[in-house]
Amino acid sequence: MVYAMGSIGLLGFLVWSHHMYIVGLDADLRAYFTSATMIIAIPTGIKIFSWLATIYGGSIRLAVPMMFAIAFLFLFTLGGLTGVALANASLDVAFHDTYYVVAHFHYVLSMGAVFSLFAGYYYWSPQILGLNYNEKLAQIQFWLIFIGANVIFLPMHFLGINGMPRRIPDYPDAYAGWNYVASVGSVIVTIATGLFIYIMYDQLVNGLENKSTNKSVIYMKNPDFVESNSIFMLNTVKSSSIEFMLDTPPAVHSYNTPAVTA
Repeated sequence: MVYAMGSIGLLGFLVWSHHMYIVGLDADLRAYFTSATMIIAIPTGIKIFSWLATIYGGSIRLAVPMMFAIAFLFLFTLGGLTGVALANASLDVAFHDTYYVVAHFHYVLSMGAVFSLFAGYYYWSPQILGLNYNEKLAQIQFWLIFIGANVIFLPMHFLGINGMPRRIPDYPDAYAGWNYVASVGSVIVTIATGLFIYIMYDQLVNGLENKSTNKSVIYMKNPDFVESNSIFMLNTVKSSSIEFMLDTPPAVHSYNTPAVTA
């Protein structure tokens, strides 16, 4: 993983003209930048398969952070595949500055990086704050934003293939259908974002519900983990993985032998 990330960083400095295929590059430069860009797919594939191998070797529990992580893998991979298509100068001449490009980088960024941020928030906020979020509402928020984001950006591939340019304030009526679908998706994502804001508010206000009441069952607190304390936490919280079992920051030689989980 470390070498793969380093390789992506290095290769990223060598591929800038894949944004510039139509400015008059000669055939040799187009061939080089096509090849150099496609080579990035190799370390990226290593990262994807490493993540999948990590999941395969573990005990999967579909809590909200894991759902966002799996969705990230799917969306990031799809965005990467369309990036391989755009890496080819012969295709990019047709797709350049169309909505196909918009769909590509939003699958990688808006739906890759942003889904990772959601996963990180849901995973770490109970540890950092000592407050629990509403698990049911969080799952609803996940499905809303997953469906809504795909409804926005998947049709943009079709618009781009049909030649709709980006950065243009208007478009022919022939493109109205898929634009309407994308607009519906934007409404769904807006609702999901509003729900996420409410979830954060509810977590701060009601996150310390007593587990003995029926109402509190919906608040996320994993039942089979130990207590942990942190100087950053507002309250003691049950930990959800090995790193949460330790103090923050963890002491040197926290374990005399490798930790074994049931």
